Amino acid sequence: MKVRSVDIGQMASASEVIFEALREAIVKGDLTEGEALRQDRIARMFNVSRIPVREALTRLEEQGLVSTQRYRGAVVTTLSTEEVSEIFEYRALLEPEMLKASVPRMTDEALRRARQIAAAFASEPDSVHWGELNRDFHYALYEAANRPYFLQAINAALDRVDRYSRIQLVMTDGMERARREHEAILAACEARDATRAAELTREHIRGAGRSLVDFLVRSRAERDGTASRASA
Repeated sequence: MKVRSVDIGQMASASEVIFEALREAIVKGDLTEGEALRQDRIARMFNVSRIPVREALTRLEEQGLVSTQRYRGAVVTTLSTEEVSEIFEYRALLEPEMLKASVPRMTDEALRRARQIAAAFASEPDSVHWGELNRDFHYALYEAANRPYFLQAINAALDRVDRYSRIQLVMTDGMERARREHEAILAACEARDATRAAELTREHIRGAGRSLVDFLVRSRAERDGTASRASA
């Protein structure tokens, strides 16, 4: 099991540390869809009892990152293409409105920070960091809206799909398109054109969602076909 672990046996916030470590591993794709999360094994990794492990897994299940299956226990959630489409549809409704509220309040410093993150995203050669930089870029544009509940909802939605999105960026031309679209969104923000920035963000999210769904359909069909031939 590939999870960053630490000895937290004496820490009061053991469940929080375990939750964050497992969440990070799921979002980054280190824990793959359908992988079992054995409570006793996780407890040994972190040098704790199973109680904080159960608490962490319950929180992950509440966020949709883990599900409980009969005879298997907790496993990393597998999203259907319908669920992926719905999450991106939700993001396409919420994030443009967040940006529209943010643009009039953006400081020059906030725009400079977004520009720096966009440049880092465009030049980053390691795909492991793409999801984090993509999230940082959008957060930098949304923060001025001062709507923490919206941001929390966006964060939860991104957690559900980041592990798939990173694979899609690696396996398709999605990274180059994301760079171009980030540049256009940022330019609209710098021009203080909130309506244009929101429209570009909506199309950016919808396009990413369509690309990801197409990729998942193809890759799962190929995987299922390979499995069928192997069992024949």
